[in-house]
Amino acid sequence: MTNIQLKNVSVDIPIFNSQGRSLKKKILGAATGGRIGLTESGKTIVRSLNQLNLKIDPHERIGLIGHNGAGKSTLLRVLGGVYVPTSGNALINGRVTSLIDISLGIDPESTGRENIFIRAALLGLPRKQVLEEMDNIIEFTQLGEFIDMPLRTYSTGMHMRLAFAVSTMVTPEILLMDEWLSVGDKEFQERAEERLNGLIAKANILVLASHSRQLIEKCCTRVIWLEHGNVVMDEKPESVCKNYFG
Repeated sequence: MTNIQLKNVSVDIPIFNSQGRSLKKKILGAATGGRIGLTESGKTIVRSLNQLNLKIDPHERIGLIGHNGAGKSTLLRVLGGVYVPTSGNALINGRVTSLIDISLGIDPESTGRENIFIRAALLGLPRKQVLEEMDNIIEFTQLGEFIDMPLRTYSTGMHMRLAFAVSTMVTPEILLMDEWLSVGDKEFQERAEERLNGLIAKANILVLASHSRQLIEKCCTRVIWLEHGNVVMDEKPESVCKNYFG
């Protein structure tokens, strides 16, 4: 059964060359991000998540809110297996699909078509599926003849459209998203939102980090408010958003 359970999870990020940092910068860091501390060996660390306990059941749509540095992205990376907890246990049951970095694995010297195969392979998609969906991807991205040109000739918008199209080929059990994706012009954004809505509908669990009250209230069934790596509130969207956004 698809579910997520975190038990006393902490994530400490080491800070190198910390002796060269001013007291002012340390104070600012403590005010806007995780808690700064020292290990037993005297190394400076930032605690991005602090003794987090969390259980997410099937069909839940979780929104993560909090100021920059509150621990939202760190939590998403723990759920995605990018970060290993410094202490505690993270139990993730289900295939995870992350839309945090949709450009991962993209090669600027390869063509758009070749990059579709590269990115799809990283996502664990079989070549047969990619071949079957190739025409739809090309049509969706509106790249035309550029699909057979090196990616270094693409504009930023073209690059993002290609990465987005391939990354949303998956059928996720657990879908991780960091903010809503803005790719291309208004017309393309509308088609991208429609494609994302379909992806979210197919996901068993959604975890979305966002600063948008409208998006959180529209997409989520539960909201977790993080500050300094700690949970401030974990309730229904209307309750948490009222307290956080005012």
